[in-house]
Amino acid sequence: MNHSVHIIVFAKAPVAGLAKTRLIPALGATGAARLAALMLKHAVAQALASEVGTVEVCVTPAPEDLMWSELLPQHAALRISDQGHGDLGERMARAAQRALDAGHAVLLMGTDCPDLTAERIRMAAANLLTSDAALVPAFDGGYVLLALNRFDASLFRDIAWSTSSVAQVTRSRMGQLGWSATTLSTLHDIDEPDDLRLLPEAWLPAGNEQPK
Repeated sequence: MNHSVHIIVFAKAPVAGLAKTRLIPALGATGAARLAALMLKHAVAQALASEVGTVEVCVTPAPEDLMWSELLPQHAALRISDQGHGDLGERMARAAQRALDAGHAVLLMGTDCPDLTAERIRMAAANLLTSDAALVPAFDGGYVLLALNRFDASLFRDIAWSTSSVAQVTRSRMGQLGWSATTLSTLHDIDEPDDLRLLPEAWLPAGNEQPK
């Protein structure tokens, strides 16, 4: 059982035209990228505020890109790494195995869920004291956080990422492994224009017409 926890935040550069593309019809390319940057900063701030352990932001493009020094805070507990090659599953598996091999429990999280607060991150970490894994599902069928005390590649292989089956398949594979797993409260990701109603108004561009 690992008592040292390492949080890995998976982050994609908030570049106009490439970030949060499903929100472009509602916000425009620049507005979608601005929101992506806000959500990234919020996710990293909550990970640091949880104070459960060290925090790594695993990024694409590579950390050498100057934008990361502007986006991410200077903090003693924060490091930046490169996601590297492969699909999302391969990249997450590599990062999770690296942390677990170093003797840490690992919390993998994204940047699309403003409701994933420091308190919820602490709850997930606390569950690792009694469980092999903890998962925070998203209402769209994915998950916003996966906490692990153990590694198995099956949690990341042959998963149809960005579909409604991700959390269900992941939980099923944990069951096949005989792991004890805790499922925490389901939260909202911000992916589609209709999701924007869940955000604080201050997060949206001035004059933005909320989808009806």
